[in-house]
Amino acid sequence: MTKHDRPAPDVTAFGPDFTYAFDDWIKSSEGIGSVPKDSFGRKVGIIGAGISGIVCAYELMKLGLHPVVYESGQLGGRLRSQKFEGSSTAIAELGGMRFPISSTAFYHYVDMLGIESRPFPNPLTEAAGSTVIDLAGKTLYAETVDDLPTLFREVSDAYNKALEDHAQFGALQKAIKARDAAKVKELWDPIVRDWDDRSFYDFIASSEAFKKLSFRHREVFGQVGFGTGGWDSDFPNSMLEILRVNLLGLDDDQRFMVGGVEQVPRGLWARSPEKMEHWPAGMTLQKLHGGSTLPGVVKVHREGEDGQFVITDRWGRIEKYDAVISTCQSWLMTTSMDFEERLLSQEMWMALDRTRYMQSSKTFVMVDRPFWRDRDPQTGREVMSVTLTDRMTRGTYLFEEGPDEPAVICLTYSWMSDALKMEPLPIDQRVELALDSLRKIYPDVDIAKHIVGNPITVSWESDENFLGAFKGALPGHYRYNHRMYGHFVQNDMPVEQRGLFLAGDGISWTPAWVEGAVQTALNAVWGVMNHMGGAAPASNPGPGDAYGEHGPIDLGD
Repeated sequence: MTKHDRPAPDVTAFGPDFTYAFDDWIKSSEGIGSVPKDSFGRKVGIIGAGISGIVCAYELMKLGLHPVVYESGQLGGRLRSQKFEGSSTAIAELGGMRFPISSTAFYHYVDMLGIESRPFPNPLTEAAGSTVIDLAGKTLYAETVDDLPTLFREVSDAYNKALEDHAQFGALQKAIKARDAAKVKELWDPIVRDWDDRSFYDFIASSEAFKKLSFRHREVFGQVGFGTGGWDSDFPNSMLEILRVNLLGLDDDQRFMVGGVEQVPRGLWARSPEKMEHWPAGMTLQKLHGGSTLPGVVKVHREGEDGQFVITDRWGRIEKYDAVISTCQSWLMTTSMDFEERLLSQEMWMALDRTRYMQSSKTFVMVDRPFWRDRDPQTGREVMSVTLTDRMTRGTYLFEEGPDEPAVICLTYSWMSDALKMEPLPIDQRVELALDSLRKIYPDVDIAKHIVGNPITVSWESDENFLGAFKGALPGHYRYNHRMYGHFVQNDMPVEQRGLFLAGDGISWTPAWVEGAVQTALNAVWGVMNHMGGAAPASNPGPGDAYGEHGPIDLGD
């Protein structure tokens, strides 16, 4: 579907930490800014070709700068869409697969590329059709939330009440919807002070709403949660991180990209901007790079106090740059690259190294058709459903293109300890374990007889280019995130540290969500533009121009 078919978001990813409208900045007819003509063609090294790196490169090329992208693995990063052999439509989304409509900066690029999206088949949604919840050996079938026992409504109501009691959720989300920056800050900043050192589980267990209920209610909340599934893997995380997800609608109204989300970074790579400085008409990032990204980076250092940055790639090629943007997972800057230590403060290195990454595993199979739409003649129910369970599979999702087209099952989507159970296993054993769990839930359904082709799997923690799926901030990590996120504003930094910028969802306040990757990329673009002597228009100020007034609260040390 086009943007005209996608519903307008009721809430957008505005704040709550940095109350700035990134979507307005990039959509303005005035453009995001300019650099002096004597800066045209100056080179900017970009480490990583995920969505953050590609957005940086695309926007910098439009300004007339010369971005040079390095990638040690695959273009697209964790927006990785793998087609099943022999099929043009069956795709395994190994990384990001659910994209809330509140991600308006991300959808700016989706719409620009004309990529079709559809509602994601989350549990208890119309797109799913039906949902099965299997807990403690008991299986429940539902086509709407009203089909579930009262206990599930009690869990949902308790969580909503806890949000209202502890976080003034209704008033805060109303201010976010209205983009009332002052009101958002007035309500959000005290919450940061109160909840920085408290976990998600602490929020649940200490709330009056859940205290009135049983342990079973908390257990069900952890196993099947709300919206997209169980949240127990996030229980140790900072409650601030979960509040952002709820407030910004990130767990609501999600969509998937028809043909795979990898089309977005690849589309920007091959697209020639309509308006572009310096470069000839028709220039693309792909042409600018001679067809391919440069290989992975092994060393980054700087000549003198404020000289050029020097990047060495894995084959020993050495190139010099006037600025560098690092978009890779932060641990890679110390484990995979010889990054000159003086380029960042010791406080920043501490923040980057203390970042905690979560594990994630997915296993997909292609099937001959969406057989789950068949109806059991005895019960009238669909024979298989989107499934949430406490078994090893945890979450099973179903994707279809048409009644007679090959379809895809995400047999298992798991996190943290559940993902680590899969990590050492070969792919066939992962499939067998998942099928064994599903047989216990659907004893009369022979899933295996429908499987065609070879399965596809991923464990992000075992990928040397990632070492984890995404950041999961622990209680007390707000100050670390504050350092990383605000690094793009560099006027008060020592000269030797200026010109190196950080981006990616791990730098953002919303790890695991593509909107955070896009917004931090735009922060870095403003930083480079400012570093090169440029500026945003006075009538369309950029994120760095607004940061002093609208930036996150500083809790101090």
